[in-house]
Amino acid sequence: MNKILAIDYGMKRSGLAYCEEPLNIAMSIDTIKTHKLFPYLNTYIKENKVIKIIIGQPKSLSGLSTDSSEIVHQFYVKLIEKYPNIKIEMYDERYTSKMAKHVLINSGIKKNKRKNKELLDKISAVIILQDYLKSKESDQSSNK
Repeated sequence: MNKILAIDYGMKRSGLAYCEEPLNIAMSIDTIKTHKLFPYLNTYIKENKVIKIIIGQPKSLSGLSTDSSEIVHQFYVKLIEKYPNIKIEMYDERYTSKMAKHVLINSGIKKNKRKNKELLDKISAVIILQDYLKSKESDQSSNK
């Protein structure tokens, strides 16, 4: 099955999520230390039929670039160079960290475990991918 991969890219850690077409339900994969991300992606892409990668694009609440926007853009450019046969897109990730925190709180996870930043990164990647999928679905239905 074709897979879409989502990356919540961070300076220390990056959260990963995927979905399989045509189901399009975002599922978390893992949190990877960012310096180990490309070796992980090489293996994952070889073992799975990844047709698209979505990268969370950091923006301020007003929609402007943030301090990390340029770093994420550089990562995006490297991905395009390294994987020219895979479609790579950036997607607005505003509010995903807040939403991920709410998911953790509402899921009943104890406060000690909610401090685990890796869990937050994984959930953020899932939210980015699910929002992306929802936006594409609404684009398709409005074009009909």
